[in-house]
Amino acid sequence: MEDQKSKLYYSIGEVSRMFEVNTSLIRFWEKEFSIIKPKKNKKGNRLFTQKDVDNFHLIYHLVKERGFTLEGAKKKLRENKGDATNTMEMLKSLKKIRAFLVDLKAEL
Repeated sequence: MEDQKSKLYYSIGEVSRMFEVNTSLIRFWEKEFSIIKPKKNKKGNRLFTQKDVDNFHLIYHLVKERGFTLEGAKKKLRENKGDATNTMEMLKSLKKIRAFLVDLKAEL
């Protein structure tokens, strides 16, 4: 998952590539989770904001990485979104540190 912060809007194809999932899963999660609210252009194409991408990242973390069911992820987001966000950010930081240490070890 890339960390792109320069664009205002992302297409459904761009979002699906960021998370390496099918566009059908993006559409499904959009229907299932009320925190995903893409804008639509005149042609009806979805335009996702950075906030939507961040929310997808949180959903992806809960469902794909931590193994939550959809109902469990919805409940977690309703009851304590901040905790889930903090945990996800901490894991992201730890993964970066681990990658750095693995690279450092390879250079020694």
